[in-house]
Amino acid sequence: MKEDRLSPFRDAGTDRSTARDVPDTPQTRSPAYKLAFADEDFLCRDELRPVRLQLELLKPELMMAEQGIASTIVMFGGARIPEPSQKHTARTQTLANLSQYYDEAREFARLMTEKSKETGCRDNVIVTGGGPGVMEAGNRGAMDAGGCSIGLNIVLPHEQAPNLYVSPELSFNFHYFAIRKMHFLMRARAITVFPGGFGTLDEMFEALTLIQTGRMDRVPFLLFGRAFWEKVVNWEALADAGTISEQDLDLFRFVDTAQEAVDLIENWGPAPAREDIPGR
Repeated sequence: MKEDRLSPFRDAGTDRSTARDVPDTPQTRSPAYKLAFADEDFLCRDELRPVRLQLELLKPELMMAEQGIASTIVMFGGARIPEPSQKHTARTQTLANLSQYYDEAREFARLMTEKSKETGCRDNVIVTGGGPGVMEAGNRGAMDAGGCSIGLNIVLPHEQAPNLYVSPELSFNFHYFAIRKMHFLMRARAITVFPGGFGTLDEMFEALTLIQTGRMDRVPFLLFGRAFWEKVVNWEALADAGTISEQDLDLFRFVDTAQEAVDLIENWGPAPAREDIPGR
């Protein structure tokens, strides 16, 4: 028995090991005989989706708590943005030009991780999607500073592995996009969004919606690359149409450099008064 266990009951891990050594009979070979929590085929049944959702919420939550992670700095951004030395491999000239944001992401993560180390890597811990491009740059910058960082990967139809700069003990894998996005925001002290595609847009707009509707506290929300974002999204047109309010344009700021982003996070003002939030 593990000395740190408080329960007098036999633990599940012990029974799982014991069950592997039972006599080989038609009964013990039957799927029905497998312990429910050790039966992967059973856990993957459609009827078990609520259980899988709960497990996917709990596992990273418990492991981050065990590592003492109190707050994070979120970095969203495109997987296709290359490191500047590899920009010649980019499929478009625009992607090649956007490679500058790989370096800005790396430097931003380095600067924030230097601050994170002051708290023993408990606060302001960099969290990315754990993949290539901007995500790699974020985890790499944290490693440059000698700190830890989180990677929230997801299983995709094509082969994917976490980048090599994620702290191994904080490298997680997800099946459900929704639960993954929850983990991005549950500890967020600031959110940064670098140029990217559908995935980045999805993450950006969900986070903005949560803040806009009061479902999440206002935190520093920074969009790297004003020229890119003003070309991709006509923010003023949304306000002019009345589909968002003028105040909603104050929920975020544009930045172009890592130092500019750090300065804004440190001097982020209080939330503006809001009277038009639905349900209030």
